Amino acid sequence: MNTLISVSDPIAQALGPWAGELNLWSALLRIALVVFLAATIGCERSSKRHSAGLRTFILVAFSAAVAMLLDQYLYLFTGCKAPVLSAATLLAITSISANSILYSSRSQIKGLTTSAGLVSCCILGFAMGAGLYTLTLIVYVFLLCILAGFPSFETYLKDRSNHFEIHMELKNSAYLRDFVMVSRRLGLRIDDIEANQAYAGSGLSVYSISVTICSAELKKYKTHVEIIEALSSLDYIYHIEEMH
Repeated sequence: MNTLISVSDPIAQALGPWAGELNLWSALLRIALVVFLAATIGCERSSKRHSAGLRTFILVAFSAAVAMLLDQYLYLFTGCKAPVLSAATLLAITSISANSILYSSRSQIKGLTTSAGLVSCCILGFAMGAGLYTLTLIVYVFLLCILAGFPSFETYLKDRSNHFEIHMELKNSAYLRDFVMVSRRLGLRIDDIEANQAYAGSGLSVYSISVTICSAELKKYKTHVEIIEALSSLDYIYHIEEMH
């Protein structure tokens, strides 16, 4: 039974001295708890059909917790003061997270939130592996709230923004000039137009367009959905939608 530097942790104190020590039972408890917490985060991600789901989040947190436990073992029995395994685990998870960020055919970045969530889940594993039960619980609550609760608030803010981007498919590129003129009449300013080369050869003219609402009436009464619905009524537009 080996004790690390004492840290005032209310949950560890409630469980007893063994919970703050490095032993078989405390290691099992920390691993079991971090797997459970990561599983709930993974379930939330899986329910929204993100690229990294239940097993990925569990494995990330599990690996981080075990790496931290092993670093503590090395510190106690070999005198190694550098968190070698924890640092290597963080680098590996960061690399995996970076590779999960993709650009879709509509020039949208996909997987950025999932990537950040994986790194955060890794930090959660480190905290639990270190025996910081209370800190782990606090980090878990905030992380789950950010991933599960903030999307609706983010959507609320985006819907009320004067700036948004649209994905538009025209039947012919010759209609682009007409679209710009109609947009201006509606009170919209076209900030940027980018041709999407992913659709080259499809027979469609596809664009990613940045738009700013200039009309005071539109700012006050119209949502992005209503503006896009109005634009979709133009017969030369094959498809149009907001990019998120």
